[in-house]
Amino acid sequence: MTFIHFDESITLINELEIKKYKTEKLYLCDTQNYILAEDIITDHNSPEYPTSAMDGYAFAHKDIHLGELLISSINPAGSSLNDKIEDGKCIKTFTGSLMPEGSDTLIPIENVTVDNNKIIINKPVPKGFSVRAIGENYSKNEKLIPKNTKINFPEIGVMASLNIVSPLIYRKPTVSILSTGSELLELGQTQTNDAQIRSSNNYILEAIVKKYDGIPVQLGCIKDDKESITDAISNALEQSDIVVTTGGVSVGDFDFVKDIIYELNCELVFKGVRVKPGQHIILARKDDKFIIGLPGFAYSSTVTALLYLVPLISKLQNSQSPMKIVKAKLKEPFIKRTKKAEFTACNYTLIHGKYEIDFNGKKVGSSAILTNMLGSIALLVTTEDDNSKDIGEEVNIIILD
Repeated sequence: MTFIHFDESITLINELEIKKYKTEKLYLCDTQNYILAEDIITDHNSPEYPTSAMDGYAFAHKDIHLGELLISSINPAGSSLNDKIEDGKCIKTFTGSLMPEGSDTLIPIENVTVDNNKIIINKPVPKGFSVRAIGENYSKNEKLIPKNTKINFPEIGVMASLNIVSPLIYRKPTVSILSTGSELLELGQTQTNDAQIRSSNNYILEAIVKKYDGIPVQLGCIKDDKESITDAISNALEQSDIVVTTGGVSVGDFDFVKDIIYELNCELVFKGVRVKPGQHIILARKDDKFIIGLPGFAYSSTVTALLYLVPLISKLQNSQSPMKIVKAKLKEPFIKRTKKAEFTACNYTLIHGKYEIDFNGKKVGSSAILTNMLGSIALLVTTEDDNSKDIGEEVNIIILD
């Protein structure tokens, strides 16, 4: 079996073309953490007219030299005021009120003394003070939020100000999760022999899918039986956008997933990657649906899910993977053990704006040590060509939290 370079596998994922993205309109307050599928363009100016930014008195600045002004009327926010500013007069105006016709300045209440029906100016202000200009917030036909933006509370607030009730968003992909292996026990299932182990892969994958904006469908554990696995994957492919399996992708007598992918007439994207942990990884597609076969060991399946499943969830929402690489400094040596791309669990801290990593409490062993993922965790990234690293060297890491 020929294994491809890790970089090639990532390029193949990045270059996947989705023929038709799934979109829908959702009620505005339900769109948080979805990806916007349309540009948000304004249909008006904000504000549409000069508006008061404070409580105070609107007047024509040419009268500032008078030192005092008569109060001719009151202008509450939201009212339709017809009164105009006259020479030597002002209108009491509140935050958010339209500036009266003939005014160009607002003097705050803190700057004046009220004496019956007039104000005495104690502290003058420049022309235009505390007046929000037309279009200060945004102008008509301005693109405020571009397509493919992840919606958070600021985007919801801006869209509400534009009276957008139901923006168009990309649907979050449905991800069916199943683990293969006759030795696996579900949560709560009683162990009947020493060869049985408790399944964790399907549960951590469900958590990963939720964290990174997919919709998980938990299908549990499937016995090492080709017919059962074929039926499970086939049915899952019908009801979901991605089917992710763990186990059954190696070279053993009971590793059926790779054969089933061909039997379901799926197009193979790649099979086998020079990466640690993992390497026995399969990605296949059928139209705009995908099957990812991950290794069975818990640490392997977790890391490879982050490297391959998470970007695919983003891809189906026309978005970029949230997995970002940053620079960090080693606080202890790192021993490079293979000529593969390696992703090694490490602890990270942020000191004076710079990341530092160590391996305190991280065990060296097989790819089954899931406890290495506990704590403030990052993945140290090393390439096929990297060698062991010394204390103080700068390295690349992926921060997971």
